[in-house]
Amino acid sequence: MTRKSLFLQTKIVTILLGSAAILFALVLFPSTAFTWGYALTVFSAMTFAPRMSLPLPRSRFAISFSDALIFLTFLLYGGPAAIMLAAGEIFANCIYLRSTGFKFGRLMIPVNVSINALSTMMTYFVLLLITDVTGNALNLSKTQNLISILGLLALSQFFFSSLIAAVFASIKAGEDLFRTWRKDCFTSSMTQIVGAGLAGMVFKLLEYGDIIAAGIASLAVIVVFLTYRQTIAEINQAVGQAENAERQKVETERERRREAEGHAAQLSDSLEQQERANDALRKSRRDFKHAALHDSLTGLANRKQLGDLLRVLIGQYRDDPSKNFHVLFLDIQRFKNINDSLGHTIGDKVLMIAAKRFVRMVSPSDTIARLGGDEFAVILRDLSTAGKAQKIARRIAESIAQPFSLSGNRISIGVNIGIAPCDAEYDTPEEILRDADIAMHYAKEKSSGVAVFTKELRERFLERASLELDLRNALERDELAMHYQPIVSLSDGRLVGFEALLRWNHHERGFIPPNKFIPIAEDSGLIQPITVWILAETTKQLAKWRQISSTTSDLLVSVNISGKHLATDDLIDDVELALEASRLPASSLKLEVTESTAMENAEHTINVLNQLKKIGVRLSIDDFGTGYSSLSHLHRLPFDTLKIDRSFVSRVGEKGENSEVLQTIISLAKNLKMRVIAEGIETESQLAVLQNLGCDYGQGYLLARPQTRENAEKLLYEMKSLLPADLNENYDQVPTSEDAVLPVF
Repeated sequence: MTRKSLFLQTKIVTILLGSAAILFALVLFPSTAFTWGYALTVFSAMTFAPRMSLPLPRSRFAISFSDALIFLTFLLYGGPAAIMLAAGEIFANCIYLRSTGFKFGRLMIPVNVSINALSTMMTYFVLLLITDVTGNALNLSKTQNLISILGLLALSQFFFSSLIAAVFASIKAGEDLFRTWRKDCFTSSMTQIVGAGLAGMVFKLLEYGDIIAAGIASLAVIVVFLTYRQTIAEINQAVGQAENAERQKVETERERRREAEGHAAQLSDSLEQQERANDALRKSRRDFKHAALHDSLTGLANRKQLGDLLRVLIGQYRDDPSKNFHVLFLDIQRFKNINDSLGHTIGDKVLMIAAKRFVRMVSPSDTIARLGGDEFAVILRDLSTAGKAQKIARRIAESIAQPFSLSGNRISIGVNIGIAPCDAEYDTPEEILRDADIAMHYAKEKSSGVAVFTKELRERFLERASLELDLRNALERDELAMHYQPIVSLSDGRLVGFEALLRWNHHERGFIPPNKFIPIAEDSGLIQPITVWILAETTKQLAKWRQISSTTSDLLVSVNISGKHLATDDLIDDVELALEASRLPASSLKLEVTESTAMENAEHTINVLNQLKKIGVRLSIDDFGTGYSSLSHLHRLPFDTLKIDRSFVSRVGEKGENSEVLQTIISLAKNLKMRVIAEGIETESQLAVLQNLGCDYGQGYLLARPQTRENAEKLLYEMKSLLPADLNENYDQVPTSEDAVLPVF
């Protein structure tokens, strides 16, 4: 049984026994006690007595007049009346204390009432027992008998009340009963002794019946009470002043002693102080060195310690090529999503869990470091081949991929790992870490999880970094241009609009294929400002073309929107600003969103597209069939047009084989009230199949290649059918085959 449960059971037992004592007193309550005197005594005990306690100086106890009233009731009205008075007095006292702000624990008021009633009842039993043993009736008229009885009452009341209180205190503190009683309860005997004395004095006064003597005695008691209170206050003040003076004296002596010790400058003390200072300094240096070389969150080595170790290993490898090593660069996948959705506190815990798993997967001779954020590095020693390093890296990836629960969230993370084997060409830690980082980015790009560095990767990375740097300045250098691929009506060959395609003519490298620079723009965040420029250019250009003639007044232009731009709240403002600046009707602008982009965050996409529809622009789902559309979401997306991906068009043979998928997609679009565009039409058989299936529009080399702005304008002035029978072969052709495989821009 625990101490807490024992303490609770003791309370309950005490309350039950106390209730029995009160019931006992009620049953045996004498009829002779129903007097004005008893009522006045009860009233005094419940109102005045709690407020007239005299605290003993420098003590936890106070002299209470309630004890005197209980003993007086014993003498005048008997034990049962005294039990009732004791219970009522302590109840009133508790209520008074609670009104002054004193807080009682659960069941403590009934426990206090029960203790007082129980100890008074047991005192009454002792009195009855003594009377029965001696065979003498209580003759209180004799002072000798009165003193004996009062002494017996005081001792019994003290013994039983202090014993019960000690039982509670010892159970609560888990200490010895006798030691608790002697330490905390013994000094409370003073209250019973003083109470017995006051009760005897009042009883004698009442026995004599002398009103004048009673008045004089009462006055004397009041004077003594007030004088004692004042004396106690003065004693407390004097004691406080004495303690303050003593403290000042001690402080003065201490100060003199310090001065004496300082002036004396004893060698032993100086040496001890110097040693302590040296110990503290050494500890501070150790702590500072540890902090300087370790990550504060995970306790792993930090970038500095990793760099120091790599310098040593690079030097050793140069001296002895057998002392090889491999460096792993690790990056936690989608860690930013965890921080953004669950908070940085959860993110920090995820990093600590990942660090522990990394440690478990390598040998003690290997080193793991946190480079910052969600990036880690591992040094694997004494591995003969990069293949063995790959095996360890894959085990690390498998370990980190095991899901775990954290603060009620089930979390699953992955890791991208790049491996850089040691090589004689490395002079600094930064060089090998750079190459491991390059391999890690390649693993992330290919979604392979693990990749080993090669010099070809470095060249590719450096080229990509150079392209990104140049792409940031491409707009300022006027290197970006728009080409326009005609969108043709498959029923009559009429040109109904253009798809805007971005081209980059580098000042040194020349024409750069979109499949090289568009992913760079996506990853670097440049895609959004470039798209804003495209919207401005294409809407302004189409507004001019629509004014050529009545046949061009209904032209449309399609602009591809990246997933990153769609994920922001800026797209709507960017579209409105472009339309406002060009004064192009919103219905003449069509925004194309790839299927995979639309499904990435379907609810957000639906919200943004609905707002765009309110503006009046048209919407097209691009590359349909290559993603994983949910039909439950597809019918909620407000697209006007569905564009069939070129991969489905290219599968159609000379006799129309493999056209079932095309038929299914076109039927689905028609059922959803969408127009259908097929891209990548390169043969007449493909065109014929699409016409027979009821496809509305088409794009492709068979109909027209992407055109420069000037050549697209020539088409508008000629406005001839672009179907193969009427195809003009003199259109400008961009010298690249990349246009046929570009999903975006």
